[in-house]
Amino acid sequence: MRHLLSTADLARDEAIGLLDSSEDMATTADRAHKKLPALRGLTIVNLFFEDSTRTRISFEVAEKRLSADVINFAAKGSSVSKGESLKDTAQTLTAMGVDAVVIRHGASGAAYQLANRGWIDVPVVNAGDGTHEHPTQALLDAYTIRKRVHGSSSRGKGLDGLRVTIVGDIAHSRVARSNAWLLTTLGAEVTMVAPPTLLPHARESFPVVMESDLDAVLATNPDAVMMLRIQKERMHHAFFPSEREFSQLWGLTAERFARLSERTLVMHPGPMNRGLEICSEAADSPQSTVIEQVANGVFVRMAVLYSVLTGSEA
Repeated sequence: MRHLLSTADLARDEAIGLLDSSEDMATTADRAHKKLPALRGLTIVNLFFEDSTRTRISFEVAEKRLSADVINFAAKGSSVSKGESLKDTAQTLTAMGVDAVVIRHGASGAAYQLANRGWIDVPVVNAGDGTHEHPTQALLDAYTIRKRVHGSSSRGKGLDGLRVTIVGDIAHSRVARSNAWLLTTLGAEVTMVAPPTLLPHARESFPVVMESDLDAVLATNPDAVMMLRIQKERMHHAFFPSEREFSQLWGLTAERFARLSERTLVMHPGPMNRGLEICSEAADSPQSTVIEQVANGVFVRMAVLYSVLTGSEA
């Protein structure tokens, strides 16, 4: 795998291979010395044009666990604030001998431009671009579901027959888009639920079912429910009357959580807005995978970085 730009680019075998490789990386967590020498001598730059906590730190931890040298670039305080373009910034950094670029950018398609315009000649990993995709988040979500459902016998398996419901601000969510492609590729049945104003355009292009009645969908007892936050920073118009109404109609309230099956997983990519899209009872319950998702993100990103820099998932 040369780049990781979109989950739509991953064949089923490739996706399962990355999840299996993540299982191998997870074994390092129990060691006294957690580092592997796999990427020793290589330099990776984390090129972040948007604020981030979980994703940036997770990538940095993954890179250091693989013994890579790490450069953290933040747009604030850099030449970007003076008007430097993405192309010039990337070329400047790669001229210094960088071996791979992890990029988060506010413009949809930025990672694709960087990888395919011939500006640089190193692997590119998309850490989130606009409202387009966030492939490593989808991979860690799939890994978390597979681990919870199949346990120690998950190697080589997909998510065949599992029903996953994704709820919230679908229209602005790169996490939802990446999960739509990946979870479907792995055999899951995906349903997206949101107010009609927060469902994406060109719905027929998504391999999922789209609904607006959350209670009706939850009544089918899905295997996992993934709640998404309202992305106010990407909204330029009013998409629903009030936060209170949104929570009442599309939030995982304590009442809705109580009606879920005890085997239904509760997921959230973070950051959570407790009391809006998810209640504390759900977020802190044994069914919640929120903390596991953060921990698993390190293993998944180790597997992705190893794959793009060595061309191997072994």
